[in-house]
Amino acid sequence: MTETEMTQEYDAQLMALLEAVWGEGFMSPGGTAEVDRYLDGIDLTGKQVLDIGCGLGGVDLHLVRAHGAARVTGIDVDAALIERARALAQKHDLGKAIDFRGVEPGPLPFDDASFDVVTSKDSIIHIADKHALAADIFRVLRPGGWFVASDWLAGYEGEPSAEMRAYLVAEGLDFGLASAARYREALLAAGFHEIRIFDRNEWYREQARLERERLAVELYDRLADEVGKDFLEHEIEVWDKMIVAVDQAQLCPSHLRAHKPN
Repeated sequence: MTETEMTQEYDAQLMALLEAVWGEGFMSPGGTAEVDRYLDGIDLTGKQVLDIGCGLGGVDLHLVRAHGAARVTGIDVDAALIERARALAQKHDLGKAIDFRGVEPGPLPFDDASFDVVTSKDSIIHIADKHALAADIFRVLRPGGWFVASDWLAGYEGEPSAEMRAYLVAEGLDFGLASAARYREALLAAGFHEIRIFDRNEWYREQARLERERLAVELYDRLADEVGKDFLEHEIEVWDKMIVAVDQAQLCPSHLRAHKPN
């Protein structure tokens, strides 16, 4: 598959809106502060890092600038995102430290034991087979390496609530949600130790309301001009439905951490 044939779920309107809410290069909540939280205690100095689902590249720039990573490889299946991420790295003169690559869905295209750390910021939600992914992450990690990530988890087993289904329909993206139990099971089966999952739902209940308020008030006029009023109104409705799902703990932002033994 060539990069021009790659998947594209995030169009220019949605990218512009998400960056307006979450900051340059970011497509999920919390910006650099949330990255620092899920990386707490993990030393990236001089390390080789893989970022799965790099999106617009903001995380990758932060891993180099603030955490001292020697080399970051960011991968994504969305061609438009890769193009934008490369432009962001060039803008900040970090093109030599960060390699953004378009990839096909499926196994990671890297040799065994290629990276010291594998990370992801709210992107694994798009990958349905958590067991295959966990095994592949384990494979590309060097002995003693860490998997550290943030992701959207399902707060249920089986069928979602009616409100959660309404949110998923409104969002309209390809999600492969899984519960914390399924993530833990997949990481254990892959061979990981020291598995920890931190529920961030309580934090995001407040955060989501602040984001919704910014869309409806502070950012409204600017975004109505930039992405169109109809699109903006739809996204505010999506936020309303998401807030209900988060309040029900059906949608649970979480931090994930697991260690590959030496």
